[in-house]
Amino acid sequence: MKELILGGARSGKSMLAETRAAESGLRVVYVATAQALDGEMRRRISHHQARRPASWGLVESPLGLAENLRRNAAPDTCLLVDCLTLWLSNLLFAGKAAAQAEAGEAVDCALFRSEVQALIDALPGLPGRVIMVSNEVGWGIVPMAAVSRLFADEQGRLNQRVAGVCERVTLVAAGQPLLLKSTNG
Repeated sequence: MKELILGGARSGKSMLAETRAAESGLRVVYVATAQALDGEMRRRISHHQARRPASWGLVESPLGLAENLRRNAAPDTCLLVDCLTLWLSNLLFAGKAAAQAEAGEAVDCALFRSEVQALIDALPGLPGRVIMVSNEVGWGIVPMAAVSRLFADEQGRLNQRVAGVCERVTLVAAGQPLLLKSTNG
């Protein structure tokens, strides 16, 4: 089963994903997309690490997510991807898109569009279970900065596309899950 868990910041989406992974009865591999580029992010990563059982595997995947999922997926494995939001941000800044948006230029989205397409193509054929966490960022005001608007637009598109290939989609608000889609009963 492929599942997308969406929510705002500190909504409880990662906790729900971790609970579902632990309850899956499968070997769990945590696929981390964050990069510890500053003290605040190091603290966030440490907080997530402290919650996870020591028995869980870890794959760091700031880029190349589809390839890492293909490499680690197995019938007896639950891959927990936390999170698609940081992965998208990594892609925007790894390529030209973020700098071009900040400069007011036409944006070349080739890197992240090809990576997103690779993910969408890979997900349906992966064995085992995949649980992905992503932020819902589209309920606030339209950001003033061009790079922030680009990010919000692409995050919304990414969430739609991933939700389209998942059997289950759950929205989390105030720690409470709301089932949005279930094609497996």
